[in-house]
Amino acid sequence: MDELWKNPSFATHAFAAAGSVTLGTALTYPLDAIKTIIQVSSSSRKQFTSTQVIDRILSLSGPSGLYSGFGWSTFGRITSLGARFGTYEVLTAFYKDGREDNYVYVYEALLAGIAAGAVESLISSPFELFKLRAQVTSATRAPTAMPSNRIFVAPMSLRLLHRNVLDKKALAHSVSLLSVLTSSHQNLTDALKNYPWMMTGSGKLPAVSDVRHPLEIVRLEGVGALWRSLRAGVVRDSIFGGVFFSMWQFLHLAILNWKAVQIHPPPLSDDDIGPLSPLEVSLAAGFSGSAAAAASHGFDTARCRSQCTVLPKFVSMERRFLRWKRPGNLFERVSGIHPADRNILFRGILLRMARSGFASFMIVGSYFLAVDHLLAK
Repeated sequence: MDELWKNPSFATHAFAAAGSVTLGTALTYPLDAIKTIIQVSSSSRKQFTSTQVIDRILSLSGPSGLYSGFGWSTFGRITSLGARFGTYEVLTAFYKDGREDNYVYVYEALLAGIAAGAVESLISSPFELFKLRAQVTSATRAPTAMPSNRIFVAPMSLRLLHRNVLDKKALAHSVSLLSVLTSSHQNLTDALKNYPWMMTGSGKLPAVSDVRHPLEIVRLEGVGALWRSLRAGVVRDSIFGGVFFSMWQFLHLAILNWKAVQIHPPPLSDDDIGPLSPLEVSLAAGFSGSAAAAASHGFDTARCRSQCTVLPKFVSMERRFLRWKRPGNLFERVSGIHPADRNILFRGILLRMARSGFASFMIVGSYFLAVDHLLAK
């Protein structure tokens, strides 16, 4: 690995890729934040507009609220996009092996893109969860902190439920109700302290704004929460990767054929036509990104809404013990879509298309410009 970083060409490509991803993410992140709030706050009877979401974020968090979770998103996209393009290049290298013109068919790009998208989803899932929780918090009014002289909570609940107060009366009432069971616990009071939300008297699970940091998520929801709704994420990124790379390859070949018509005598291979300009490659990538976002948006909505739900690890454990079956038909169970989200799967699709298209255009264009500028020196 040290030898790779000492290689000027490899280091140049790595820094150019990281810088281009950071630039593309920074320019399009507000669109992603607005899209996320629309997805998680919509219902079949209610839909927020972009203007309403912007006004709410600005009123609660200020202009910086549009960039809540930007650090997590940037780091996650650098690693996941590197994995996506790296996996694609490795797979297409096997396809091109033994061919004289290094030709890649569109269907080969589709298959390689599907596999690359699945790898990307596995890497980006934790970062997307942290980013989404931060974005939702920026549009959520935080509860008012209780006076310090009234705070008396157990250490565990203090770590898990910020700004909540122990209600001894509610806890005693819960103990009295459960103590009549034939197989009651030896010490119900200590046992109920493992469920801090019952100690507040509300009986409700904590809000997303209270469980948004990595340690808070792991303590309350478990390590498995970092890959929640992995099925929807894998399907989404596989579709996105397959459509993106296949359409990008199709447009690349179309531009080459259009240039070949204008060359006399006709070129014998694609290498005789010459490379495409950074602008042409960037435009093709931008259009491919928008099309891929449209094709995979329904699964993106399902994943966002699932990650926005606080699901304690105790509830997850009970579901496994009871062999809880996923609701919905076979397609919804396999792809990770909840039946309640059927009518709102395409909310915010235009924002995601704009964000993916412009980000792809900026990432590819700035990458080629940076590489040409740095290697020229």
